[in-house]
Amino acid sequence: QFVESGGGLVQAGGSLRLSCTASRAILSTFNPYTKAWYRQSPGKQRELVASIRHDGGTTYADSVKGRFTISKNNSKKTVYLHMNTLEPEDTAVYYCNTFPAYEDNWGQGTQVTVWGQGTQVTVSS
Repeated sequence: QFVESGGGLVQAGGSLRLSCTASRAILSTFNPYTKAWYRQSPGKQRELVASIRHDGGTTYADSVKGRFTISKNNSKKTVYLHMNTLEPEDTAVYYCNTFPAYEDNWGQGTQVTVWGQGTQVTVSS
């Protein structure tokens, strides 16, 4: 399985960096495959967020282009997702897997919760 970490609670406009590594069972096959980050919000299907090929080429969902960056460290067998300018719509459980995904490799994911900046309410008499 893959193991994700780095999620948390962040205000809109903030940043987080997610990390993903593989369990010992699949570590030997980590480098050759395209890796990807996926996310799933309550009531929605899991969606592809970003992927990175063995040669370093990347793709992104339109909703995160310009805000998220996927990267990898082959020596550490770790894949990262740098998330900037986070929006409440980015709230989800984030998972990593190969692309295409292999069902047996899904991990527990890491929760990312983005809360809005709020709105000022003024009451006057």
